[in-house]
Amino acid sequence: MPWERGIRANIGQFGLQILTVFSVGLTMGAERNIVPIMGEELFGIDSVLVIGSFVVSFGLVKAVLNLYAGKWADTYGRRPVLIAGWLVALPIPFILMYAPSWAWVAAGNVLLGINQGVAWSMSMVSKIDLARNEERGLAVGLDEAFGYTGVAIGAWLTGVIAAEYSLRPEPFYLLLLVIIIGTLLALFFIKDTLPLAQAEAEASAATADADLSFGEVVRLASYEDRTLFAAAQAGHVENFVDTLVWIAFPLFLVAQGLDTAQVGVVVGVHSAAYFLQVYTGRLGDQIGRKPPIVAGFFLAGAGILGMVLVESYAAWIALSALAGVGMALHYPNLITVVSDAAHPRWRSTGLGVYRLWRDLGYAVGAILIGLLVDFGSMHIAFVGTAVAMFISGAYVAVRMEETHPRFGTHPATVARRTSSSS
Repeated sequence: MPWERGIRANIGQFGLQILTVFSVGLTMGAERNIVPIMGEELFGIDSVLVIGSFVVSFGLVKAVLNLYAGKWADTYGRRPVLIAGWLVALPIPFILMYAPSWAWVAAGNVLLGINQGVAWSMSMVSKIDLARNEERGLAVGLDEAFGYTGVAIGAWLTGVIAAEYSLRPEPFYLLLLVIIIGTLLALFFIKDTLPLAQAEAEASAATADADLSFGEVVRLASYEDRTLFAAAQAGHVENFVDTLVWIAFPLFLVAQGLDTAQVGVVVGVHSAAYFLQVYTGRLGDQIGRKPPIVAGFFLAGAGILGMVLVESYAAWIALSALAGVGMALHYPNLITVVSDAAHPRWRSTGLGVYRLWRDLGYAVGAILIGLLVDFGSMHIAFVGTAVAMFISGAYVAVRMEETHPRFGTHPATVARRTSSSS
């Protein structure tokens, strides 16, 4: 028999999963601040579209791996997939240290996309497995908070190291150490949580959506369910902001005269604000998922728009943080919407579909932002991203149904609540 569900009852394993996602975030953050500047200063690339190619490769691969990692996790278990994700990451630091051309950097980001799509997905799904239904928002909030805190710290540390030494190889020694630690955790300390999900599915009341095929889940989570479609489009657009922070923030701020350490602070404070997901995920458990999502989109859009309307280091830090607060409000609650609506039998697959559409936003965002900068200006890219956030948030406000387990109006939520009470 699997062990009891609940964060407190599984605090040891939950803590190890927190450490895992923190390591995954560090892995992403360790190149977030440095790689765009490498493109300009080491490889002489002056096209933002070309520099953004490393994010396109990352986003496409991460999106597809999110989908299949969810499917594999429901079939083979969470832990084997997690181990594979860390093993794939081992070559990344060496590629970035010694890459002779930008094509090598883009290839390294393919491996990063695999690592992030697999390792972050498995850590998140495992936390949801460990938590009780009424703790689901808190579990997702903790996952995203510590993951993006890792991103922030990784971006800040590599910026400091690069300012003190050089753009490479020194910053990527940290990356190598983090990947080794993550691999050892997965190999020797993490337990598989699939038995918990299977036990939950067996204990759940029979509903019409319990035994959907892979294709049926993909269609339902992509476009057949209006709430899940609203979540998918919102997740897609929200990653335009993440892509803008990754590609355009460093280039914009360097052009304004900031050094790499200062850029690291502005980029890092944005990701650091994601730590508020410890609270905002729990907030979704208390008041519902939809209000924080809508508020978050408008706050994030306002922060991004404000970045090009001010001209001081302190203001850039404040507005970057404001955009980060907005992201913290909606990020975990979009994930929780999907986990609420999904049956335990295919929850991991359903989350994989959502994360497919969400992380395709990296690729689409990188292309659109690159085109806007190359054929317009950096200011237009910031304004366009903000407008996309406003439109997406308005769509959620109009079309998304509440999925909270106790008072949600989404049909799947109502059906499971009715079945469990009868």
